[in-house]
Amino acid sequence: MTLADTRTGIAAVYDELAVRLGVVIDSAAVISRLGPPLEVELANWLPAGDVPAAAALFRELYPATALPLHIAMDGAHAAIKAVRAAGGRVIVVTGKNVHDARRTVDLLGFDVDEVVGSVFGADKGGALASFGAAAYVGDHVADIEAARAGGAVSVTVATGPYTVGELRDHGADVALSDLTEFAAWFADWN
Repeated sequence: MTLADTRTGIAAVYDELAVRLGVVIDSAAVISRLGPPLEVELANWLPAGDVPAAAALFRELYPATALPLHIAMDGAHAAIKAVRAAGGRVIVVTGKNVHDARRTVDLLGFDVDEVVGSVFGADKGGALASFGAAAYVGDHVADIEAARAGGAVSVTVATGPYTVGELRDHGADVALSDLTEFAAWFADWN
């Protein structure tokens, strides 16, 4: 989630999963490429037939192992306040399953209107369009595809696996270093 830094928590779950399954999983490599669905990442470490059970175990471990380690990204609360102050709605559309996404939102006190989970890339476009999203903020090149598919302005932050330059090269309408720059950008754009 672009609003939350979930890397440490996700790494902890992968580390525990590796121990329980008796396999090697490089959690540092995993968190360097967050974004795609869980099953896609697990397929890098496990035979295809083992992925569904591993995904179920990951989701079972997540609330107790990952959530306590989640923190708000710098500027996240200010970004939400900027949208609210302008009369806008805040919708979280994420590849994370909706239950863990809602738990993260609640834990970190994010004032959001809706949470849509388990969608990635252009598949996020339907949710964005249904809510009439004018802009979509993400940290992955697939979030640029999502914004395009949903008819929204693609606002990216370089807090994920891509630099500002890489996000621009992939076609982001706006590329920010992090969310601390969002409120000023939004004030000028809105």
